[in-house]
Amino acid sequence: MSELSIEVTRENAQQVLIDASFRQPVLVDFWADWCAPCKALLPILEKLARENQGNLLLAKVNCDEQQMIAGQFGVRSLPTVILMKDGQPVDGFVGAQPESAVRAMLEKHLPKPWDALLAEALQLLDGGDAAAAAVPARAAWEQSGKRPDIAKVYAEILIQTARLEEAQAVLAAIPMVEHDADYERLLAELELKQQASDTPEIQALLAALGKDPDNKDLSFQLAVQFSQAGRQREALELLFALIRADREFRGGEARKILLDIIRALGKGDPLAAEFQRKLFSLMY
Repeated sequence: MSELSIEVTRENAQQVLIDASFRQPVLVDFWADWCAPCKALLPILEKLARENQGNLLLAKVNCDEQQMIAGQFGVRSLPTVILMKDGQPVDGFVGAQPESAVRAMLEKHLPKPWDALLAEALQLLDGGDAAAAAVPARAAWEQSGKRPDIAKVYAEILIQTARLEEAQAVLAAIPMVEHDADYERLLAELELKQQASDTPEIQALLAALGKDPDNKDLSFQLAVQFSQAGRQREALELLFALIRADREFRGGEARKILLDIIRALGKGDPLAAEFQRKLFSLMY
């Protein structure tokens, strides 16, 4: 049996058309050798099967040879294409169709690229590794067009990892119609974390820096406090400003802490990538 397509016979019909459809959607192409539109449609179906390898099986039924199977599916004209899922026909069409139409039909039923990313993020989150979960969660959020349900998962991960500014931006982008109980819970958690992150030490340093804005030592201390409170963008911005003014500030300690924060954010994190680029441009 090919991984992409298979010829359906009376002997394997149950296995291919029914049993296999519980593992992945099966696109059933009813065709005949004398049918010119069938021959025009087949390359499109094969192309889409290749593109969705592992998520779609193409099953080809030669109606001249397998009249009983065609009759069981009520096929009356060719080509007829039926999509099977979980043992049942869920969609299909009759007559030759352009690739765009076939693709649109399949997109309603096939797994989306972000489904696997979201599953990976949730698995990491359940395993207690929220920091690692942020990378696939962000990718799922972006690839899905910032779908609200995925946005809420991503925001929760950001809140757990004290990425509060980013969590606020993600929640702010969720349309009002999606402001359900889950959204309100996340907003309340975010507000509590924000209040907790505004520590007395940070307040005191902000006040002191307000009176002496050019004091680099105060800026450095504030950056450290921001980092410890999970306010990483604010920490990185202060540290980068110090490095830009003095590359070896405090014997390179500012640069070391900036790099430590970038490493802790993880590979593929957009905030880490942003400051990696800035630092590279500054140093080279």
